[in-house]
Amino acid sequence: MKQYLDLCQRIIDEGHWIENERTGKRCLTVINADLTYDVANNHFPLITTRKSFYKSAIAEFLGYIRGYDNAADFRKLGTKTWDANANDNAAWLANSHRKGDDDMGRVYGVQGRAWAKPDGGSVDQLRKIVDNLKKGIDDRGEILSFYNPGEFHMGCLRPCMHTHTFSLLGETLYLTSYQRSCDVPLGLNFNQVQVFFFLAIVAQITGHKPGKAYHKIVNAHIYEDQLELMRDVQLKREPFPSPKLIINPDIKSLEDLETWVTMDDFSVEGYEHHPAIAYPFSV
Repeated sequence: MKQYLDLCQRIIDEGHWIENERTGKRCLTVINADLTYDVANNHFPLITTRKSFYKSAIAEFLGYIRGYDNAADFRKLGTKTWDANANDNAAWLANSHRKGDDDMGRVYGVQGRAWAKPDGGSVDQLRKIVDNLKKGIDDRGEILSFYNPGEFHMGCLRPCMHTHTFSLLGETLYLTSYQRSCDVPLGLNFNQVQVFFFLAIVAQITGHKPGKAYHKIVNAHIYEDQLELMRDVQLKREPFPSPKLIINPDIKSLEDLETWVTMDDFSVEGYEHHPAIAYPFSV
């Protein structure tokens, strides 16, 4: 929690105002932020200085694991995070690759589970990683990438958190996640939950102990219409201790995650929080 608040304060103290062409808004911006999450001791990085909804973040990442490309499938899991980008993004609505309502195109999980090969067929990056780790193999290339410049025009949004690298030292599994851009008041709350969850769940299904998850952000920013709420409300609140993430121990394989797992298989223990803050979201 402290590192999150420290980053928010750093943006306010050191940030530069940058015009964002996509949203038409200004962002107070810093370059390079590094966060570390203690998954081994289950210090779940759920924000406590405002009420946070972790199940939507986990549901979104579960949709990536399943390779979903439709906002309706994400809604069935319990998250509406893709509704706006799939249906309210003017550039995507005019894109000839869009297949209809709720279609997201070739983004995130589609790339992770079915990266198109130039000679035909596809590559399931996540399956390779899980299979290797279950055998105790780390070939220094246990990398899951959602970032495919050749298909940006075929999706509604370029990936923000775009690459995840797993590293195995003995029986302990580590994760390093890379993010090109981060809306800190809204997006980071989601993203840090997802980084923590991804290491915890992959360690569980591959039979390893989770270690630390390292989260590297290039462009960290606060939008101009979020600044007052962050500076005058959230940063004036005292944080509570970190809660713990409880994962159903019956989840033992990638196939389990692809089929029967629901948000009922995840819960949080010991979560104290301040009231919610309605930060504006920029599409």
